[in-house]
Amino acid sequence: MSDWKTICQQDDLIPDTGLCALFDDEQVAIFYCGGNQSLYALSNFDPIGDANVLSRGIVGSIGDEVVVASPLYKQHFNLKTGKCLEAPEHTLKTYPIRVSDGDVQLRVVL
Repeated sequence: MSDWKTICQQDDLIPDTGLCALFDDEQVAIFYCGGNQSLYALSNFDPIGDANVLSRGIVGSIGDEVVVASPLYKQHFNLKTGKCLEAPEHTLKTYPIRVSDGDVQLRVVL
């Protein structure tokens, strides 16, 4: 069983940038990719830089992969899978995300 929790409003999002939200005691980086209007949510914790900073990273693409570059050491994390392109042994937790009536929501798994 699952439920959805509102994190912010869709109007709070700026295309091709991230924001950080607290979700069940975890920092989550939320990204809104303006070109295709896709939403992604993954852990804000950079395991290589050992800091909660990924929401401040630069969004882009490498080939067909939509990525965020860590602001610390510039590793690229796939926004869909959380996998680090340069160091595949590091994978970030990803979260189901949706927009419902203008609310940006993350799924709570019960």
